[in-house]
Amino acid sequence: MRVRIVVLALALAAAAPSRAGDISLDDMRGRIEAARARIDAQTRLYHDPVGPRTWIDGARLWFCETHRDGARLWWLVDATKEGPAAKVPLFDHAAVKGAVRAVAVEGGRVIVSVEGAEQPIVFDLAGGAPRVGDAADSRALELRLSSERKRSRRNGPSSGLRFANRLDEAVEIVWIDGGGAERAYGRVEPRSERRQQTYGGHAWMVRTAGGETLGFVVAADVEKTVAVERAAPVAQEPEPVDQIDGQKETQGDDARVQPARIEVAQDGPNLVFRAEGRELFRTSDGSEADGYLGGHWIAPGQDAVVAMKVRRGQRHPVHIVEAAPRDRLEPTLKTLDYTKPGDEIDQPAPHLFRIERAPGGAALSAREVAVDTAMCANPWSLDRARFISGGREIAFVYNQRGHQVVRVVAIDLATGCARTVAEQSYPTFVDYTNKVWMHWLDATGELLWMTERSGWNHIELIDVATGKVKRSVTEGAWNVRRVEHVDEAARTIDIALMGREPLQDPYHLHFARVKIDSGELTMLTSGGGTCRVDFSPDRSALVCVRARADIPPVYELRRASDGAVVAELGAGDARAMREGGWSPPQPFMAKGRDGKTPIWGLVYRPSDFDPAKKYPVIENIYAGPHGQHVPKWFELANRSREYAELGAIVVQIDGMGTNWRGKAFHDVCWKNLKDAGFPDRIAWIRALAETDASVDLSRVAIFGGSAGGQNAMRAVLDHADFYKAAVADCGCHDNRMDKIWWNEQWMGWPVDGSYAANSNMEDAAKLGGRLMLVVGGLDENVDPATTMQVTQSLIDAGKDFELLVIPRAGHGSAESPYGNLRRARFLFDSFE
Repeated sequence: MRVRIVVLALALAAAAPSRAGDISLDDMRGRIEAARARIDAQTRLYHDPVGPRTWIDGARLWFCETHRDGARLWWLVDATKEGPAAKVPLFDHAAVKGAVRAVAVEGGRVIVSVEGAEQPIVFDLAGGAPRVGDAADSRALELRLSSERKRSRRNGPSSGLRFANRLDEAVEIVWIDGGGAERAYGRVEPRSERRQQTYGGHAWMVRTAGGETLGFVVAADVEKTVAVERAAPVAQEPEPVDQIDGQKETQGDDARVQPARIEVAQDGPNLVFRAEGRELFRTSDGSEADGYLGGHWIAPGQDAVVAMKVRRGQRHPVHIVEAAPRDRLEPTLKTLDYTKPGDEIDQPAPHLFRIERAPGGAALSAREVAVDTAMCANPWSLDRARFISGGREIAFVYNQRGHQVVRVVAIDLATGCARTVAEQSYPTFVDYTNKVWMHWLDATGELLWMTERSGWNHIELIDVATGKVKRSVTEGAWNVRRVEHVDEAARTIDIALMGREPLQDPYHLHFARVKIDSGELTMLTSGGGTCRVDFSPDRSALVCVRARADIPPVYELRRASDGAVVAELGAGDARAMREGGWSPPQPFMAKGRDGKTPIWGLVYRPSDFDPAKKYPVIENIYAGPHGQHVPKWFELANRSREYAELGAIVVQIDGMGTNWRGKAFHDVCWKNLKDAGFPDRIAWIRALAETDASVDLSRVAIFGGSAGGQNAMRAVLDHADFYKAAVADCGCHDNRMDKIWWNEQWMGWPVDGSYAANSNMEDAAKLGGRLMLVVGGLDENVDPATTMQVTQSLIDAGKDFELLVIPRAGHGSAESPYGNLRRARFLFDSFE
């Protein structure tokens, strides 16, 4: 039944347009089911021949190739070889009689399990005749239970786990989903086996009938046997004392005198210092509201202790009513600690205590030394402690409240004086969630530091002693996306980068190796599309998997020394999908609001697309500045494709204000989230219409969730002349009401007039298009009161709109089956 809020006002002419069509829910449900059936039929035709890949050693790996007829071949690939010798059969396939069930490579031998055979066949990697395997060979094919609990993290190919219960009691197998929830799948009787269908990457637990956990296992992409045994617990090595960022405690400079070991114990909000069995010092200024509760660090020379005192901020309770609990009639109340922009937050401050030995080296004492905190005042955070300069200083990463300054602050352990080692500071913001990275080169007294000071995200080399920049390790009008690895001995770094290839989509991800001392860059990947890589154990080779939204993955083995392709491993085949009606998404580029900046996006069309017809346009929007959001990988199914299959042209666009296009592009979002790149988006869709006559610009709608919900509603507040209808799910409609970390990152601190200027709540009276609001009653991500408050603002303004509350849903309620059904009906109803 449709839930609608309609407010009759005298100024009825200002209300949103009334309903144009009347699609029933049953009708829309049937359309969605039919669309999904077409998508499912098409995607089942896709063939990816490259199966699981496993590195053996150095630069060798083996993998399974599956032909369309189901035949499988196993290959050994060696990046140290050239030509045909680089890719050879892993074993003599002709010597295996029967269907291969599983393969393992261990200790220079290839072990092949064959259906119907009690013992495996064993081949030597170096060659020679095969032999019949023994019990030890069979065990090499098995997975062992681990003590580490994992969740299902991916949906790999259909696979299987054969649970071999070697106990004298029955056990239960339990699937663990991506959220950590457990679901029992039955029993395995004593001394018996049971096969369980699963998917590569799915996590399972085995426990006794009495509830004792025996261990956990993650399914491989090929079927494996799981040995169910009671294993003796593995002894854990003790943690090294006073280790900071991997730096173990060492002796002082004077090795002739062993420094007394200092011990620090917590006494409520205070600390007690002890050495040689006696108390040296006790703090007395700590309280629950301002105490030594942020950790402490003992200097390598045992001559200083740094402790973090934390003045507690306010706690901001948010109350959520579970109005429709499953197991009772009466509603229940849940209270969250949910800090919002402008709230007082915890304020950490470092305190320094010197440990001193009396003349003659006898008695020890401790005293506090004042610390210069001017360089780390008003922190959002002060963390990543590390002793530097041979243990004479301690360094922290300081992020100033408001995120306009991030610096590495070093405190002298003798004097308490502070200095700056490295810094990023901008009038807008430091993207601390994505672009704060460092790596200490202790042997040479240097620091690798990420910065956008050039306008692009790059790596600099800094002299730790002086804080001066020695050189730019990377530079140019492109971005370092992340650092994959630092080889201190070779003085190289492996990076992922974006935007360096001038003829490609600037969001495509590629990889390179850079020399720290010269900046010489060697591309490790090439070709059109975005790349994912898997390095060999010694990082001398890599598998590059390259794809594009409209092009299936291509698999290559490459050398890391020069990026050259050693062997093609295979490529996905979508020909049958095309023959079955699949219409790949179209990458499209048009100029943005300034008439010169390229704006990139994707266009999805229905599989029965007729260029002679006119189609409505639906934009799937998410303009969160923390990332870029248009898919770049080859995806077989998603929401955009589903809505296209319902009979629309669906677009996704990364406009100005989103990430990874340079600092100026990104800064458009600063105190300006309502912009959401709309001038670029509208120009882009208009440009698409100029190239495709089937685009109907008189019927444009938009939908989004969370930050995308905020964006979607803004479309019909500020751009209702273009967007005729919007569905906003779980939107953060007023940034003062949403979580602190995300909103202060882009809107700044203190809270000023820009927050109100960007509020959908404040601008509700501007509504000019059709609007549907969706919210989950149990949303713990975005305070559901935000949607209720913007609802009241619309009511106060006399606006016509729809509200759907799903009482038991959390964040992203429109992605639930019913929420999606109602959203799709609303959007397509707007066109009929």
